[in-house]
Amino acid sequence: MNGILLINKPQEFTSFDVVAVCRRLCCTKKIGHTGTLDPMATGVLVLLTGSSTKALSHIPDKSKSYTAEFAVGIETDTGDIWGEVTSRRDAHVTGNEVSAVLPRFRGDILQTPPMFSAVRINGKRLYQLAREGKTVERQKRAVHIDRLELAGSDEAAGRFILKIECSAGTYIRSVITDIGEALGCGATMTALCRTAACGFGIADALTLDEAKALSEKGELEQRLIPVDRAFAEYGELVLDGKDSFRFLNGAAIEDKGQRTEPVRVYDGKGLFLGLAKPDGAGFLRHMYLDIRGN
Repeated sequence: MNGILLINKPQEFTSFDVVAVCRRLCCTKKIGHTGTLDPMATGVLVLLTGSSTKALSHIPDKSKSYTAEFAVGIETDTGDIWGEVTSRRDAHVTGNEVSAVLPRFRGDILQTPPMFSAVRINGKRLYQLAREGKTVERQKRAVHIDRLELAGSDEAAGRFILKIECSAGTYIRSVITDIGEALGCGATMTALCRTAACGFGIADALTLDEAKALSEKGELEQRLIPVDRAFAEYGELVLDGKDSFRFLNGAAIEDKGQRTEPVRVYDGKGLFLGLAKPDGAGFLRHMYLDIRGN
């Protein structure tokens, strides 16, 4: 089973838990994912199976989309509602006030990774240090937020919903913490759902129960997405039989299109062979070979 499997991750599952389940369902040890989700988050988890796992490091770094809920007047050590409360205060915030501070966090911004995150400092994960009761200095990181909009509110309850489109590596908890600081009352994330990743939306993702049912009927493989769909933003190059053979054996191919970006490579029958990239000297060299083309 080679291809892309989209899973709608449930709460209380780590990304590795989902991988472990899908290894059993797909009867393969070769499964990797394109980006973790916190255990209490839900939504799109993009898995690559079988030989397609070799493509993981080459998938374009596309933006991701989220629906996030948060509460004002409360702060926790993790930045979400599942952590220890560190501050609680009365807060009377309107939707207009939330909308007014959002422009500060659009575009290119710097954010501090939360202590409860997988970032490594001196060889140790931040969450490991946090569990030891330690807080360390963290360098701010540059991220980009394309969209940050108020999508719903319950002002009486102090609850608000955001729609977010952002670069990979953005911590939504940190965005909400910063919004709380801007509002002057603190805020913490209460729910998070990733609605799109790597160009795939949640509507195409299977729940684990759906994946199990399909596996039992021997139909799960039919729901795999061809790996070349992950590279849809790249151009396409079709090779004849001779050049297909040469490409699959590592030879450079003459670049007649004077390309500047990677290109999807196919043989004359439409079989995806892999990715090639321009070398600046008039040739295309392979950067990923899909072994099924061999």
